[in-house]
Amino acid sequence: MTTEAYFLSDIHLKNLDQPEAQALLGLLEDMGSRIQATHLFLVGDVFDFWLGGHEYFVRKFSPIVDHLRRIVADGVEVHYFEGNHDLYLRDFWQDHLGIRVHVRACLFQLGNLRVRVEHGDLLDPADRGYRLLRWLLRTPVIEYAGNRLPGGLLARIGRVASRTSRRYTSQLKTISDERARTAVRSHAERAIHEEPFDLIITGHVHVRDEHEFQVDGRKVRSVNLGSWADSPCAFRITDTRQEFIQLPQT
Repeated sequence: MTTEAYFLSDIHLKNLDQPEAQALLGLLEDMGSRIQATHLFLVGDVFDFWLGGHEYFVRKFSPIVDHLRRIVADGVEVHYFEGNHDLYLRDFWQDHLGIRVHVRACLFQLGNLRVRVEHGDLLDPADRGYRLLRWLLRTPVIEYAGNRLPGGLLARIGRVASRTSRRYTSQLKTISDERARTAVRSHAERAIHEEPFDLIITGHVHVRDEHEFQVDGRKVRSVNLGSWADSPCAFRITDTRQEFIQLPQT
């Protein structure tokens, strides 16, 4: 079976009027018709705020949800990695849509490639402030609120939570692009010693980056997906190519 896998992250959708939303909808519409995708990886922070399986979010982003439901039914294997803006996804995304939800790094075999995928918010081991925030956001009271508060109140909380997450999120977002790239690459070179892979794909840090390094005489590749704030972009893996592709905006 041929492989055609797409990786997206850090779109930070607030509403469907954004150009980024239209670019994402265009890509999802093409899957199953013009694009014969086998896998789709949503590598976190697809939405600027999504908590649990609340009907407020499902209604607000229903065209995206409907397209994802369709491509899963068509046989595309979809994975969603929780970020720091989209939390407690399993009940809705996995149990109702059939999308596989992950909260930690995972390994996948894509053709001849062993690929490690993770959101990247734990990339900096020294960032204790963010790690504390991450722990707080994943306490049971937050999950409870995410499924039971009125939609309007949840939306207001979401705006505050999103601003707070930006303020206290990884220090890697406040340093220079070059230092951020160095940190991403250092993480890849540490991670390879946890378990072997050919390619590591991360998000979270809003800098697009590709890097190759050697491990025991073998080439290993690191890709950081960057942010759609720069331009809508996906990373694509096929049996013969690994590349960033620009997505059209309407």
